[in-house]
Amino acid sequence: MKIIVQKFGGTSVATPEARIAVKDKVQQAIRKGLSPVVVVSAMGRRGAPYATDTLIDVLKNENISVNVRELDVMMCCGEIISACVMAATLQKFGINAMALTGGQAGIITDSQFGAARIKNINVSNLHHLLESGIIPVVCGFQGVTENNYKFTTLGRGGSDTSAAALGAALHAEFVEIYTDVEGIMTADPRIVEEANILHQITYAEVCQMAQNGAKVIHPRAVEIAMSRNIPVYVKSTFSDAPGTLITNERSDCSCGSDISINEHLASGVAHLCDLAQFRIELNPDDIAAGRMLFEDLADAGISVGCLNLSEKEAMFAVFSPDVAHTCKVLEDTGFKYVLNEGCAKVSVVGSAMRGVPGIMANFVAALAGKKIGILQTVDSDTTISAIIKEEHLVDAVNALHQAFKL
Repeated sequence: MKIIVQKFGGTSVATPEARIAVKDKVQQAIRKGLSPVVVVSAMGRRGAPYATDTLIDVLKNENISVNVRELDVMMCCGEIISACVMAATLQKFGINAMALTGGQAGIITDSQFGAARIKNINVSNLHHLLESGIIPVVCGFQGVTENNYKFTTLGRGGSDTSAAALGAALHAEFVEIYTDVEGIMTADPRIVEEANILHQITYAEVCQMAQNGAKVIHPRAVEIAMSRNIPVYVKSTFSDAPGTLITNERSDCSCGSDISINEHLASGVAHLCDLAQFRIELNPDDIAAGRMLFEDLADAGISVGCLNLSEKEAMFAVFSPDVAHTCKVLEDTGFKYVLNEGCAKVSVVGSAMRGVPGIMANFVAALAGKKIGILQTVDSDTTISAIIKEEHLVDAVNALHQAFKL
């Protein structure tokens, strides 16, 4: 039995027409001799009656303090509704299907409500259903605790994580992530009109793109797939385009043309908005100052990014909602700082950039050509990022996309 996992996002199950498209994808897999396990998200987005954000708002509008356990139970409802409706749709067209909660599918998690981690998956029930010719339609984003079977949710990107984890536990041939776009793109098409669909990308690259702001697939899902070397396809529910393959190796062509990989050192440009940069003055005679600074921030629960540290100065970025809290911590602990608000982070990602001379020069020249000032840079073997003023973000993303011939 060749098992695959097909995950369908909220827009893919939001309307009767969309659910017919999902049915078609499931039927195509069955006709190819595959045994699909379907994973679904809650229907639609905020404002839609059964979307997760809408359900959360129902509780918050009561103006009462909500226990995290009850909040997770409420958030699980969206996927339960979606799984039931999708299973009924498949049954209507003669496909034997059964809706399952995450717990019924065997997904066991820790008890960190709202951000649970999967501890184990018992796939015996799924195997039994598949061997009986029944298509499991599993609620994504959720599981149950090990001992008392309380509902838990997996946090942002949880349905992607569910799909990848089920793929790993079932030793699936591959995982398909269906959405409303035809694959992973070289940049956000709302910013770069010339953005292209990538035919193939590595696990590491797509993790970097996601962590740097590209809304493609959750990094945790990619990490799970990478650990078992399970190919992942990102496709559109609404077309037959081949989508993007996520795997260990880059192919000889990173986009839809016949351009060789040597001409495509980068795979994409990603960005994050709504940041603020802090520049902290340090005493070079106090070698413990940097350690104390970041211990104080960690103790206050503040997550920092884009970190640069030297004897005399530390630089980092936080998201704007954390600015006031960060300022208070710095002032309470006596650190002097300069705050730059209204910032963004722009990043070029590509495993082929590793060890190639001139990458940083190309990056800086592209921004300089648009008269965009760089407040700070951060780099790794596969990523170069810059903190810039957010007002320059569109020009920066387009300039880098063009400079790296994406």
